[in-house]
Amino acid sequence: MAQPAASTTTTARIVWDTADKFLRNVVDEEDYGDFILPFTVLRRLECMLADTQDEVTKFVASLGEMPPHFIDIAVKDRFDLSFYNVSPLDLRTIASVDDNVAKSLKSYIDGFSNNIADIWVAFDFNRRAKILADSNRLHAVVKHFSVLDLSPGSLPNTAMGDVFEDVMYRAFNKKGKAAGNFYTPRDAIKLMVDILITNDDETLAGDSALRSIYDPTAGSGGMLLVAQEALRRMNDKIDVTLYGQELMPSAFGLGKADLLIQGGRPDAIKQGNTLVEDLYEGQTFDYVLSNPPFGTDWSADEKSVRDQAKVPGSRFSHGLPSTTDGQMLFLAHCASKLTPASRNGQGGRAAVVSNASPLFNGDNGPTAIRQWLLEEDLIDAIIALPPHMFYGTGIPTYVWILDTNKDPERVGKVQLIDGSGQWALLRRPMGEKRRELRRDHRKTIVEAYQAFEHADPTISRVMTPEDFMFQDVPVVRQARLAARFSDDVVDALRSRKDLREGHVDVLKQLDGTPWNDLPTNFATAAKAAGLKSPVGLVDAVMKAMAVPDETAPLAIDRKGQPVPASGWKMTERVPLSEDLAEHMKHEVLPFSPDAMWDASKAKRGNEIPFTRIFYVPTEPRPLSEIDAAVEKLMSELSEMFSAVSDQ
Repeated sequence: MAQPAASTTTTARIVWDTADKFLRNVVDEEDYGDFILPFTVLRRLECMLADTQDEVTKFVASLGEMPPHFIDIAVKDRFDLSFYNVSPLDLRTIASVDDNVAKSLKSYIDGFSNNIADIWVAFDFNRRAKILADSNRLHAVVKHFSVLDLSPGSLPNTAMGDVFEDVMYRAFNKKGKAAGNFYTPRDAIKLMVDILITNDDETLAGDSALRSIYDPTAGSGGMLLVAQEALRRMNDKIDVTLYGQELMPSAFGLGKADLLIQGGRPDAIKQGNTLVEDLYEGQTFDYVLSNPPFGTDWSADEKSVRDQAKVPGSRFSHGLPSTTDGQMLFLAHCASKLTPASRNGQGGRAAVVSNASPLFNGDNGPTAIRQWLLEEDLIDAIIALPPHMFYGTGIPTYVWILDTNKDPERVGKVQLIDGSGQWALLRRPMGEKRRELRRDHRKTIVEAYQAFEHADPTISRVMTPEDFMFQDVPVVRQARLAARFSDDVVDALRSRKDLREGHVDVLKQLDGTPWNDLPTNFATAAKAAGLKSPVGLVDAVMKAMAVPDETAPLAIDRKGQPVPASGWKMTERVPLSEDLAEHMKHEVLPFSPDAMWDASKAKRGNEIPFTRIFYVPTEPRPLSEIDAAVEKLMSELSEMFSAVSDQ
């Protein structure tokens, strides 16, 4: 039976009461969670093991000097326990006396099985216990937690998860922006999960349904747990296996502990740098969720990443972004971890958070990664979230939905959903998070995703990959030139060895003649004067005598090629989905009839101009309305100045 929401909230409040009673004036308020969360985990694990503690202790003692790994396996086979503790102590025993509390607590922690020892290291538990002991507060904290009933009988896994979530929220509310390093808001996660599983209803049914979920930046494990809960709501018999990797020790400890206290495997989350070493190399997954860090420098990992990128077909072989921002490395990694499409209709799906940069960053690396994702038809949808959705940043964010086996109607297409207007204000901001996605907001976005090409066009657009690919075509204007003689013309030609004094008289004769006819006219006049007209001199004369003249015909050189006007050049971005000639006919030539271009010099690229696609121009205010507003403002200012001057 699920624990009532009010009861779990009360339990969480009682747990948190430790802060005001015992931590005040001992540790900084923003660090309360660093002390309360480890003790909450410790008490829950203790309660989970209480019924079998004596039997397990005797059994482990009977195994003698067997290696720890084999002891873990033996305990799992005998008692169906993923972890255990062989210490004769517990929190109640330690709290019963106030002597040697720190020493006893350390002995108790050391009694836990080797497969969860890294949790206490990640929590920096011994050092934090020493801080409390030095302040004469450790005994009171131990006593407080020793009487809390966090047993599975009182708090089933789901209810305990709610308690831990509540305590984490209180802790991260103190940290503010810093919480964004390892804690993703649950409202954002729920939307990501809703989109991921929305089309999988049929394949998730049945007694033998299996699903794997992976997060390469697992943080506190929230994405994995929310996804698991959603799948089990759809099918309580489904077998869900969680996998995660996290670099930060504190976040790793929280994630591993949170999964553990809700019945997860001890090795569900592994600690390590995902960019340097994929601890699940060779494995792919049904669902991948990730909220990688925005704008994080990866230069410390550059050598390893570049070495991996040299391997054809590897996760980083498609392109490398600037070392100042590793987001697209994680995006490429997530794509590489998706289960390939299979004949039974299954494949892998991912939801990855990013800021706006991966949409349009024009550097070679990001462009190449986007090109790969587009050409492989891996991008199913991109969803714009409201700003101020995350704890560490208020900038606009997006969720990339990747899919290796799209539904037939979605093949070869990419859906953009503008969810930036779907939000409500939080009653109390937490760091930069001031807005939240409520259930009705998530429903609106999910329904737009499901409606696909029939969705409301004000929040959803369906494009093709080619719509995001473009060619930048250099466009110049064809010159209009007249032939004019001047002293400057003679000065420009004087350095030429093939110029004779007689040529100067020829040039004077050609003043005002059509510029396009200069090659013929110059040669004819020079011959009549008994002079030669080599090709190099003809070209130099045409250049020297050229003067812009808008009334002149379009200029062509002696070979009949159009001559571009100097000082006028632009680049026209043309989607690959459009015919170049047709595009120029409708988008360029009406505004510049003399424009010309060379398709062979075009450079190809790609971008996803999300904001531009959904931009709706607003009609400017009428001038009369603006004038009236200015007049009113000036009148008010005049009255204010008069009031000041009268004093």
